[in-house]
Amino acid sequence: MPTPSLMRAVRLVTPGAPVQDALVPVPACGPHDVRVRVRAAGICHSDVHYRAGRSRVDPLPLTLGHEVAGDVVEVGSGVATHVVGDRVCLHYLVTCADCADCAAGREPFCATGRMLGHFTDGGWAEEIVVPARNAVPLPATVPYAHGAVMMCSSATSLHALRKGRLAPGEVALVVGAGGLGMSAIQLARLEGASRVLVVERDPAKQALATRLGGEVVDASGDAATVAARVRAAADGRGVDVALELVGGEATVQLALQALAPLGRAVVVGLNPVPVPVDTYRDLIGREGELIGSNDHLLGELHELVALAARGLLVLDDVVTQAVPLEAAAINAVLDALAAHRAPVRTVVEP
Repeated sequence: MPTPSLMRAVRLVTPGAPVQDALVPVPACGPHDVRVRVRAAGICHSDVHYRAGRSRVDPLPLTLGHEVAGDVVEVGSGVATHVVGDRVCLHYLVTCADCADCAAGREPFCATGRMLGHFTDGGWAEEIVVPARNAVPLPATVPYAHGAVMMCSSATSLHALRKGRLAPGEVALVVGAGGLGMSAIQLARLEGASRVLVVERDPAKQALATRLGGEVVDASGDAATVAARVRAAADGRGVDVALELVGGEATVQLALQALAPLGRAVVVGLNPVPVPVDTYRDLIGREGELIGSNDHLLGELHELVALAARGLLVLDDVVTQAVPLEAAAINAVLDALAAHRAPVRTVVEP
């Protein structure tokens, strides 16, 4: 059994190798920090890229896990916003809060910013310390597991819809109905989309996407074939905003080719290869836009929690599995995600 000064964690030690069980020191709580007992921490497809070495993790070894919710167990001497016992979910961008980008609401571009589970220790552990401003209140009506996955999959989807400037009455396309996609379908409807078309090959995910208000389009065939089906389903005109949530050459091309005139394709999925783009057909000819979307904003997290508390963002069928804080269990989920055969969303429950 670990001593009181140590805790269990699951860490990436070597890129390209499985994550490992470890005993690490319980993190110290600074004057402006809170220490949180982790109750749920999501396993994201980004973690597959981190483990594989396709996205640099530094420093190593590092505790992964950037979708985190739990209970405050200690507050720093300078913290007046939280008390011990508060339920919270954690904004995964630890920023300076003082630079020009932070002041302008562009915290993903903070020069000293660090992402939990990527450049500083994350939530695949018994406890974690973050600045108090990163701890977003989590109402008792919202389960920890839902609070955790909102911190990435829901937040990333909302930010992508905002980047795509989805307007009421427009038609949206969601390419990939995994954890991000299931939130994106609901959020697009809440943002006023008249219809949300969905491209997804997994029958179980297709069924869930339909229950959440999406209209599934046949995903068989190449990008051009599927894009033609999407345009036909959208009254022959195409979609106004397409979210690419998979990270593949064909899915990016599909999102672009499905656009209506003046449409916006927002790329979120982490793609390991460059994507050829027909700039005249896909961009210039229709005055389309190809937009990158990364991370999210702290204010968007507060919006999401409020939506969940009101029952407008429902994640009951999205978080479909929980595993213990054990490397073997987590590696199995990462293997399944890498093979695109994992459940919609899995959380670690220490």
